[in-house]
Formats: sequence, structure tokens, C-alpha cells
Amino acid sequence: MKNIIQYFSLALMVLLAMPTMAQSQRDFDNFRNPDQRGISQFEAPKDSVTNFDGLYVRVGGAFALQFQDIDHENSGNLDTPVLQEIGGNFNLATANLDFDVMLYDGVQLHLRTYLSSQHHEETWVKGGYLQIDKLDFISEGFAEGLMKNMRIKIGHMESNYGDAHFRRTDNAMALYNPFVGNYLMDSFTTEVGAEVYYFNNGILAMVGATNGKLNQSVTNPKSTSPSLLAKVGYDNLISEDFRFRLTGSVYHTAQTGSAYLYSGDRAGSRYYNVFTDVDGGGDGFRAGRVNPGLRNELTSIMINPFLKYGGLEFFGIYERASGKSVNETDERVWNQYAGELIYRFGAKEQLYVGGRYNVVDGELASGQDVSVDRFNLGAGWFMTKNILTKLEYVNQNYNDYPVADIHSNGQFNGIVFEAVISF
Repeated sequence: MKNIIQYFSLALMVLLAMPTMAQSQRDFDNFRNPDQRGISQFEAPKDSVTNFDGLYVRVGGAFALQFQDIDHENSGNLDTPVLQEIGGNFNLATANLDFDVMLYDGVQLHLRTYLSSQHHEETWVKGGYLQIDKLDFISEGFAEGLMKNMRIKIGHMESNYGDAHFRRTDNAMALYNPFVGNYLMDSFTTEVGAEVYYFNNGILAMVGATNGKLNQSVTNPKSTSPSLLAKVGYDNLISEDFRFRLTGSVYHTAQTGSAYLYSGDRAGSRYYNVFTDVDGGGDGFRAGRVNPGLRNELTSIMINPFLKYGGLEFFGIYERASGKSVNETDERVWNQYAGELIYRFGAKEQLYVGGRYNVVDGELASGQDVSVDRFNLGAGWFMTKNILTKLEYVNQNYNDYPVADIHSNGQFNGIVFEAVISF
């Protein structure tokens, strides 16, 4: 906690020292707001009408604190690693610092820094990108008709594969997630690349490419090929009360030293110390997640329906990941299914209750077929549009894992309380 206070003190001094930040905070164009208004949003809205009146810096951030009371157990067989004892207490608080900069009419920069996370207590940059919605910096009105429906993103950034990453917790940015935990196969990676978007009357299309690397380096140039990604979908209001969205996405890498799509979040999972053994081994900071281990070749597809009628919303996942790891000759396949039902109520939909069921199944490198299932029940209260408190019950089961695996007949369950501030 001392480190976090120091980080926020430093951020405050920077804020006071920069004249461009002395203005009152205002909303950005083509921007997903980091508060209750951003709930159930996905890609940032596209609008060719802008209010640019000069360089403007928006300083934001997020802070999350949890109380966790979870029990875990496995087979207890002599060949199975012994789990460390865990109990009810507070987890290490997490914090983010965001800079969003309106550089020019239709051109903005986003930069996110993790001030404190489960895996890294030190400050480090998650990534950043340039979002271009107009080309007026070339000449006023340049390609205006084309850019009315197009967007370009370039940077070391979170890949827009699937819709699940828009509802997940990103270190301390837990306000968009109605639950505490993320999904079992948590598709999230930050790579250097570019994405080109097309928006038109609810139709969405995107194509992109990255260099396929999480950790950037010029070494081993022949070991990695670019990763390609694409998304198509439809998102629109069918009536005043009914919104419908359906998207399909694909991510493909043909050759890489290590595909990070399911292990790219270095901040850590939301369940601390679960399935860690007495010697400090086990799942570590990725506890509770499932990584298919398809590290050398990977093709993943994800289909996401989203429906909202009044205060009732449904979000679903069907995902199939296929590929192989180093020294494997046969392709392995993993599948993920998830459905969550949320009911938001109150004058400003500031309260909600909901449930989520998530299951994955696939083949380990050893050839063993296994599955993992998780059930969540949750409730939340937006005390203000920037402050969210939520309570979750979680129950997760590991099925058919080998006796020598730490997950053999594994199971954990309990409650987590989380308080989130985002601005």
C-alpha cells in the first residue's frame, strides 16, 4: 500500500506540473469512458464530428482492492503436489495510471501504466496506441468520405480478438467486469501491430496484423512470424429497449517461439495463491486460468453474442483454439463455452445481479483429455459512476487431470469482495 500511495503522489505532482492538465476534465471524442457509461461498450464509438480545440491531456486511472476468502483442494494423493494453506484476507491492491492525449483533430494517444499488480509490484507500462479517426493532419478534409467510416490504430497494444477482452478486468481496471474473475481461457495479449476498422450502420469489420511478440526484441528473427487477426460483426439498437450484437473473430500465428494469446496478461489473475503448492510452485500469478499451451502454432476463433433488453443482458462465448507446441507433431484442440446473464436495475441501473457459467475442454500435451468448469454468482453497486463495489461467489472444478498434476481432482470455491475506483 505504501508503494501505491507513492505512485499516486508522483502522478499528482506530474498533474500539477503540466499546464495542459490544469484544465477541467472533459470527455473525449471516439472514446470509451472509464466509468459506468462505458459498461456494455466494446470498440470505442465512431463519430466523425469532433470538438478539437487544441492539444489536451486527460489523466485517469483505476484502483482496485479485494478481500478474498477462498478454499482450494486437490486429490491429496501422495503423487500430487501439496497445496499451500490459504485463508480470508486482503490481496495486494492494484493500480493503473492512464494518459489519453488529444494530439490533433481526430488523432488521439492512449497510454496505460500498471502502478502495482499481483505479478509486478514495480511500475511498468502495459502499452499504448495511436487512434486515427481523421486524416486532417495531412491536409484539411483529406479522405474525409473514407474516414467517415474508418479508423486506424497503431501501437504496442491489446489485440482486438473477440469481445471477451472488453468485459475482462485489466489489472486495476475492474469496473467493466460484472464479476471479479476473468474467463478461464483468458484471451489477452499486447503486441506491436496495426488494426484498420470499418463502421457503417451497425456493421463492424476489422483486419489487423502484429509482429507476434509480447516481449519486443530483434533477436531470433527467423523464429517468429506475424500474427494476423480479423473481426466482423453487427451491433445496433433493434428498438428503443433492445440492443443486439454478434461478432466473429480469428487470430492466427503460423510460427512463433511462444504464442501468448492465453498467457499474455502479466498482471496476474484475480484469484490470488489458488493452486500454489507448499514449495511455491503451481499456477502462480496465473491461478485459476487455463492455458492450452499451443505455443508454436495457433489458430483461434471466437463468436460472441450480446443482447440487452431493458436492464437484462446476455453475453456469450464460443471459442475454438487449435495448434501445437514445440516438438509436437499432432494438432491439439481446446474449446471454451461461456454464458453470463446480468440484470441491471435502479433509476440509473446502478445495481445489478448476475451469474456466469464457463467451461473449457481439451487435450494436454501428454494426450490426456481434461475439462475445467467454473460457476460465478455476483452482485454489484455503482455508488457513483466512478465507484463500484461487487461481491462474487466462485466455484471451479478440474476434471480428469493426471494424478501427478497439481489439478488432479482439483476444486476451489469461496467469496471475493472487490472495490473499484476508475476515472
